[in-house]
Amino acid sequence: MSFVDTLRQWDEAVTCADRQDWSEALSIFLSIEQPNSKICFDIGCLHLLNQELDAAEKAFDCSIRKDEHLAVAFFQRGVTFYKKERYEESSADFQRAFKALRNNQLIDYKALGLRYILYACEVLHNIALAEAQLGNWEKAQENLAKALNYKTEAKLSIIDKALQATLKQKLFKLVEFPSKKLFKPNKHYVAELEKKDYLGKAKVVASVVPQDEFSGFAPLQPQVEDGPAAPKEPEVLRALEGEAHTVLFEFVPETSDELAVVPGNIVFVLQKGADNWAYVVFNERKGLVPYNYLERLEISLGSKPAKGVARLHSRDPPSRPMRIQGLTPSSSSRNTQQQITQPTDSCFVKIHFTFNFAISVPCGSPYVVLIEKISKKLNLPSTVISLSSDSRGKHLLGNMQMTDVWSRAQDGLITLWCTIKEQNARKSEKEIYFVALHSYQSSKPEDLSFQEGDKIRLLSRVNQDWLEGQCNGNTGIFPASFAEEVPTNEQ
Repeated sequence: MSFVDTLRQWDEAVTCADRQDWSEALSIFLSIEQPNSKICFDIGCLHLLNQELDAAEKAFDCSIRKDEHLAVAFFQRGVTFYKKERYEESSADFQRAFKALRNNQLIDYKALGLRYILYACEVLHNIALAEAQLGNWEKAQENLAKALNYKTEAKLSIIDKALQATLKQKLFKLVEFPSKKLFKPNKHYVAELEKKDYLGKAKVVASVVPQDEFSGFAPLQPQVEDGPAAPKEPEVLRALEGEAHTVLFEFVPETSDELAVVPGNIVFVLQKGADNWAYVVFNERKGLVPYNYLERLEISLGSKPAKGVARLHSRDPPSRPMRIQGLTPSSSSRNTQQQITQPTDSCFVKIHFTFNFAISVPCGSPYVVLIEKISKKLNLPSTVISLSSDSRGKHLLGNMQMTDVWSRAQDGLITLWCTIKEQNARKSEKEIYFVALHSYQSSKPEDLSFQEGDKIRLLSRVNQDWLEGQCNGNTGIFPASFAEEVPTNEQ
């Protein structure tokens, strides 16, 4: 099946899905002979919508096999395994989806034809739920504490609720992908499917036949002497990067980083890999194409036509080369500085107190550095704070025990319990309270959410515009203009 036929059926199936004719959409999808990774994903979503879990699993298997970097396919297969009560496989797939995010907070699939944003915190939320189903409550809490550092929007407060549920060893709700959303084909490709009349309808302007009707004629234009013998070549060809090549065979992409081309297209090779794949640009789009599908083209700036454009092969295309990691060129070397990465020398410490919070310190930090950061967070003297490695407080920590604590860190995360040596340590100090004048929803992990009228205990003054406080068991910063200090006699 040609790329055009696949594109036409894909567009027809998506159109049926838009009008909620799911059975017809699935029937058209299944008739496509060589579906790509996105089409396989769409098939899996429709099977999942019909609760056909075995068929959905096979479709997502196919999608992942064709594109091993499609994080949302791992996420959907993880949801499928969870519904089949295969929790270990579900957790493993969610972890693969998180790894495919490459420490980014989210992936927006809009550019690939899917109106969906996959959030890292939601993936970690589902990992925690799968671990909770297996009875691994400690791992569930660790993943949710990690998810707090990836939380990006106020609507994702489900992470906080899930963390509270794990502390009571209760299950919480699975975050699911909306199965009615599907990958759609490129709208520019779809537009090319329609036949166009570039010439239009002929109209008689002037004729030597008297019976012909005409509306007039243009006057003769002055002629330029010694004009150019041939039209000038477009200036854009003078400034294009890469080496020009002619496409000899049609290439249908199977992964999201490959590029669809047809015979006669002129592409510009930016990078060639040792495994016979080339990273090219075509019509302002970049992607991978097998190099043995291309032929180098010499672009002439004179009036003669370029060599190689008219010589297209009619024989069968060569076999698709294998992609080898490390040899296949990609755009990763061009945008590594744009990726959001987490420092590898930092470690997250989850602290169990009257409320739970997390801090970040360099791995292997001594006890004094850890206790000082907790002291600033709680606004308490470091001398009244005790840390232990268990919930009962039997194994108190000090400088001598920190080596053993860091050796038990998993995935850059450790969990500790905090107690106050003197319960009246704060009673002698004057406490300051604020009342919320307006509701405030946090947009970052370090922000504090509250409702109008809530009472907030002041912990510290960050600057003239921001304060740090405690409200409803949560700690964070908030705008000073959103709250008003309560007079001492009213506290």
